[in-house]
Amino acid sequence: MAAAAPGGVAGLCRLLLPLLAAVPAAGGSRGAVGGMLYPRESPSRELKELGGVWSFRADFSPGRAAGFEQRWYRRPLRETGPVIDMPVPASFNDITQDPNLENYIGWVWYEKEVLLPQRWLQDNLRVVLRFGSAHYYSVVWVNGVQVVEHEGGHLPFEADISSIVQGSPQIPCRITVALNNTLTPHTLPPGSIEYMNDRTRYPKNYFVQNIRFDFFNYAGIHRPVVLYTTPSVYIDDITVTTTSTESVAKVQYQVSVVGSTLYSLSLSLRDQEGRVVATGDGPAGVLKVSNPNLWWPYLMHENPGYRYFLEVKMQAQANEALLEDVYTLPVGIRTIHVTSTQFLINGKPFYFHGVNKHEDADIRGKGLDWALIVKDFNLLRWLGANSFRTSHYPYAEEIMDLCDAYGIVVIDECPGVGIKMPESFGNKSLQHHLVVMEELIRRDKNRPSVVMWSVANEPAAELPPAAYYFKTLVAHTKALDPTRPVTFVTDTNYAVDRGAPYVDVICVNSYFSWYHDPGHLEVIPLQLTAQFENWYKTYQKPIIQSEYGADSVPGLHSDPPLMFSEEYQKAMLREYHSVFDKKRKEYVIGELIWNFADFMTNQGTTRVLGNKKGIFTRQRQPKSAAFVLRERYWKIANESSCLPPIMKSHILFL
Repeated sequence: MAAAAPGGVAGLCRLLLPLLAAVPAAGGSRGAVGGMLYPRESPSRELKELGGVWSFRADFSPGRAAGFEQRWYRRPLRETGPVIDMPVPASFNDITQDPNLENYIGWVWYEKEVLLPQRWLQDNLRVVLRFGSAHYYSVVWVNGVQVVEHEGGHLPFEADISSIVQGSPQIPCRITVALNNTLTPHTLPPGSIEYMNDRTRYPKNYFVQNIRFDFFNYAGIHRPVVLYTTPSVYIDDITVTTTSTESVAKVQYQVSVVGSTLYSLSLSLRDQEGRVVATGDGPAGVLKVSNPNLWWPYLMHENPGYRYFLEVKMQAQANEALLEDVYTLPVGIRTIHVTSTQFLINGKPFYFHGVNKHEDADIRGKGLDWALIVKDFNLLRWLGANSFRTSHYPYAEEIMDLCDAYGIVVIDECPGVGIKMPESFGNKSLQHHLVVMEELIRRDKNRPSVVMWSVANEPAAELPPAAYYFKTLVAHTKALDPTRPVTFVTDTNYAVDRGAPYVDVICVNSYFSWYHDPGHLEVIPLQLTAQFENWYKTYQKPIIQSEYGADSVPGLHSDPPLMFSEEYQKAMLREYHSVFDKKRKEYVIGELIWNFADFMTNQGTTRVLGNKKGIFTRQRQPKSAAFVLRERYWKIANESSCLPPIMKSHILFL
């Protein structure tokens, strides 16, 4: 039997009951409290990365509660029983040859011992432990003391551990993490546990984790774990918004400081050559930049992704010492505006020609991998893609940094995928969903590449509770960030979708001639045209085709085109594109192929080692469809009046 998380997730199904008494009270806050600045080194901050090999143990006890009952966090994990080596960051599922671990549901335990520099143990210094992401529920101890508890994967969480490590300066810092990947009707994404009680067909205590999304439920410590320092009085958060005209831009800033009310702040905005273009002081204000270099998307300007760098310096008195903290935030100056037919970036029409992606690859699962990240961005730029959606969860901050730098436009989606059950629309689910949006916006609010928030993918938006759910969720998101439009991605019929009235842009998924009328390419023009016209007539809002595509097995060929062949995938794309070309002259503002690359899913009769709708294989080799999209995307870019002549001439050689 598996065990789900303590706190807000515990008690939702009977598999949790043995654990309730075993889990200690939370030692850290929940929800988006305080700032969450990405850890960067500076003259006042040091960073220690904790990636590499950690000790690992899955709790295979019948109730998955042995770790809490026996308090594995009280002593080195190796003393509690057999441990194995586990890489961090990585999913744990595909690392070993053990099929029980590949499909494991419940609590797993990680541990790392770290020696800290002596200078980190002095007074007036703060030591912080930060996790980029762990799936899905985490409890963390340092030297046996619980420091933080966090619900939800894909987003960072951290804890101030200064008092613990400075109180025990002679021993290694032992970091213990209990991690649970159980999904319930109230988690994001939701799921359910189903017990198989027929003893003639299933063993005792047999259960399965049901999910309503089509990607593998990888689990583990997926993103970097770091220790970093700040002074005891420190810059906690920075919020930046920008506006611009032809000759001047305004960078509005707000800075929060924690640890003292007696401090001074000075700010310098530098261009990419290091020249100071504006200065300011105080916790809030406006910096004016003459003749600004705007942040432009890829293929929309000869210098896309231009960023300035805002250096914030704080000085404060504490314990008879002068403390200084320095943090530098990249800033892109750009504006966004949505009309009934257009999406405008810096006042110019922007057309999304891009992809949907997954954080997914062989062996590492959803674990961050720099070689893979850089390869993917090289493929995106080769393809001529100017955008992607973070389907179906927030991607790593390291990926978002490159989007900012390269000018790749992002629809930033939360993990609200598979919201199908009526109980997942209740107040308990909604409250958690609101917190997740707070955490996502806190993390990505300053990113110029992020132009729109997506609060869900393919929910059961026809259900009556969906109206209040999405009205509340969209309003909350807009209150947190009034500068960006909000959407969710729907596959519900336009006539019964109860969430669509509240979004700024209609994002619709459809798979004509695949899931509907499979094998009949001839139905696409009629059905896709009707889809667009019905949505626009009803809502008078711009539309993005947020998913479309077909599976293709690499190397499988058929003429005439038959399903699963590379020829069928190409033929489907061309049928869709003929309709896009008509409607993008009116109110269609984007097309995002499903999917960038093949990815792993649960086993099933319709999946052969995963979803094969990628235009690249899982190993990032192109299928025939990739060349169809490349020709199309560069042609669309060439038609843009904003593309510089040097790039237009490049297209002639494609």
